[in-house]
Amino acid sequence: MNLKIINVDSRRHLKQYIHLPAFIHKGHKNWIPPLYYEEWLYYNPKKNKAFNYCDTILLLAILDGKPVGRIMGIINRKYNQEHNELTARFCHWETIDDFGVASALVKAIEVWAKDRGMKRLIGPMGFSDKDPQGLLVEGFDEPIVISSNCNYRYQIDYVERLDYQKDIDLVVYKVPVPKELPDFYKRILERVKRNANVYRMISLKSRGEIKPWIRPVLTLVNETFTNIYGFNPMDFDEMDEFAKRYLAILDPRFIKIIVDSENRVLAFILGIADIGSGIQKSRGYLFPLGFIHILRSARRAKMLSLLLGAIHPNYRNLGFDTWLGAEMLSEAHRAGITSIDSHLELETNLKMRAEMEKMGGMVYKRYRIFQKQL
Repeated sequence: MNLKIINVDSRRHLKQYIHLPAFIHKGHKNWIPPLYYEEWLYYNPKKNKAFNYCDTILLLAILDGKPVGRIMGIINRKYNQEHNELTARFCHWETIDDFGVASALVKAIEVWAKDRGMKRLIGPMGFSDKDPQGLLVEGFDEPIVISSNCNYRYQIDYVERLDYQKDIDLVVYKVPVPKELPDFYKRILERVKRNANVYRMISLKSRGEIKPWIRPVLTLVNETFTNIYGFNPMDFDEMDEFAKRYLAILDPRFIKIIVDSENRVLAFILGIADIGSGIQKSRGYLFPLGFIHILRSARRAKMLSLLLGAIHPNYRNLGFDTWLGAEMLSEAHRAGITSIDSHLELETNLKMRAEMEKMGGMVYKRYRIFQKQL
């Protein structure tokens, strides 16, 4: 066996790196390919501003001349400075079922991180919490939704054999969409609306109405997520880039925004129809027919994934969470959606977890971020 770990230092190597998961997950029914045009943008330092404040390395495992694994190492200098940490991250870790290959990749990142003075390695964790994070540890038979990792069980075994331990878990709730809001929910909502006469709910009607709200909404995220695990605030360029990733597939019906009398954003929630089956049929390519598969799957979707949401810290006890939740449940029902995927919630976010459970949600997937002292 001739195993080599090489740096991704050419376009040919980057192409192998980007397309390797399709080989690793061949026949894996739940795996969803990335949209490849987005992948090329993500790994382009001229397009992805996160490279400006992060040290990175991309590695490929080559076994007998063929790519069989990959991994990315990240040192987020801005985050480390703000949180007084010496922490590196690994992400996008894909490997065949071979401990030698898996361990060689992870150990190479450990050496790289230690050489740069890092004391701890965590992962899977990308540039920020807005990238897919954690290894799936529960819910392997459930469908994977967009912006979520998909991994095999053996990766859990391998990372634990390498002496990595749990750092934190993220849970995913499945919330049933009722035909009618429960009475207790209606009572809460009525009380919220009576006390919120100076606020109003914005419901968008067309995709063209989305763009003016991008920066105000993501500015609220910056103000709200300051203490969230792994969060990195975005400047305006990063906001625009983040929006470009999803703008083409956003449905304005599933964007709800609460504003005050001066149109300042106080709270919002953003959902996206489950387009996993469409992306699978497209094999990750929009053209020539991929976009048709994706649009068709969005129209036929029975699940909605909550991609992002926030409430301004000064307005968290006014029932805005209930108001947003009720609006989204009603909109989902009108669209024929039968369930909502909460996306990743930190296990320590008890307030949000309580809201999901109040709506009848149950944890059906769990992701884990691991850590190791170097």
